[in-house]
Amino acid sequence: MTTARSTRSTKPVRTIARIFEADLSAPVVAAGLRAGSPREISQRVAMGRALWRELVIGFASQLGELRLGFTQLAALYVLADGGTTTIGDLADLLGRSPSATSRLVDGLVKRRLVERRPETEDRRQRTVRLTHRGQAFLRLVDRARADQFLSAVRPLPSAERALVAMGVAALATHAISRRGRLIRTPHE
Repeated sequence: MTTARSTRSTKPVRTIARIFEADLSAPVVAAGLRAGSPREISQRVAMGRALWRELVIGFASQLGELRLGFTQLAALYVLADGGTTTIGDLADLLGRSPSATSRLVDGLVKRRLVERRPETEDRRQRTVRLTHRGQAFLRLVDRARADQFLSAVRPLPSAERALVAMGVAALATHAISRRGRLIRTPHE
């Protein structure tokens, strides 16, 4: 993976992070780490469920518009690390059979989101990697998800936005500690 490619693939992530930071950081600092009463916590949990519901419905709608299945999107994210992988390794990461993964990849190849190449050391093996079009596709998905999330969070009162921001920060820290993968990996 070249340095220029790494910079291009991380730039949108940094842009999205700056948007979140600009919109949500100040309320987090202002709110501090107050826990609140059990009723207040219950209300916050209910708000979290409503937010989650809104995000999932929006996400499902976007995937429908893009004619993309969730597992296909997961495969794209696995490949977004910039490397190549074999169909077998991708199948393991996604928890699917190699034949089902091969069919999934066929669909992504037809859409020119990934490319499949013979492995240099073993011509019977095929490696898969994300194309530039696939990278652009993921940036589109990421931007839409960030916009939807922020549009749901911005109307909340400052204290509630702060709690959401703290929760997002905690989840992001956990995801980053797992090397950014929310998909089972062989190392875990």
